Amino acid sequence: MLAIHNSPTGSTFAVKVHPRARKNAITGEVGDALKLALTAPPVDNKANAACIDFFAKFLKVPRSSVTIAAGQTSRNKVIRVAGLSAEELRQRLKI
Repeated sequence: MLAIHNSPTGSTFAVKVHPRARKNAITGEVGDALKLALTAPPVDNKANAACIDFFAKFLKVPRSSVTIAAGQTSRNKVIRVAGLSAEELRQRLKI
């Protein structure tokens, strides 16, 4: 089950990114993380930018509200969404 944690500025959750996929989509869960397929390659920060764009659109929040809190150079990342509680985030992710 996906672990969503409250933080002072919003909520955080773990993501495992699969770059160079056929389409951008959430493809399931791996342990306590979401599995995210992205079409962007993992070079020049393109996959990180695509990850932020994907979650901003999916969660219907401004792009500036979504940041990568940990894992900038890893497939395993921690995403922080400012302004949403863990319960609101869980409802928007429909988990």
